[in-house]
Amino acid sequence: MIENSNPVGDSIELVDVFKALADSSRLKIVGLLAQQPCTVEQLAAMLGLKAPTISHHLSKLTEVGLVSARAEGYYNVYRLEKTALDDHMRRITSSEQIAAVSATVDLDAFEKKVVKDFSLPDGKLKIIPAQRKKLEAILRHVVRAFDPGLRYSEKQVNEILSRFHADTATLRRELVGYGLMQREGGGCEYWRIE
Repeated sequence: MIENSNPVGDSIELVDVFKALADSSRLKIVGLLAQQPCTVEQLAAMLGLKAPTISHHLSKLTEVGLVSARAEGYYNVYRLEKTALDDHMRRITSSEQIAAVSATVDLDAFEKKVVKDFSLPDGKLKIIPAQRKKLEAILRHVVRAFDPGLRYSEKQVNEILSRFHADTATLRRELVGYGLMQREGGGCEYWRIE
């Protein structure tokens, strides 16, 4: 099996495999070669395509290692590299491998953009967003102002929240409502949820 040592290189390789297989004629060629090795002329006759078209498809499949050729007399006989196909399919269907493809993606990009869009240069919020996903992003940003494991009085919570927006009651209520903070004693004590 192919090791996943370079997520960027592997993602490019997987994209190339997807591209190679993202054509109905190439899928038919793979299906035919899975049954038996064939020449270009045999494949052309079976698929009703011209030999140069088959050669083009075979070159795409060869580039990603799914097909190989060996010379037999005047002809090249193409065969499916079943081990390579199995390895690629295992990688494509492995959730860990697919997740590794996105390893270089900034997962916090949306949150950073929302915070930037809704913040003034001094860090205060222009407004509290009404849209749920944007509000969640803002609340995750705001809750970082609270130390995990510490308990805060409502007055302390309001002081911290006032650095972000004057409507501390809404921020406080939403932080609790979204499960980012907890409160007890009728709102006497608040703490950040990890």
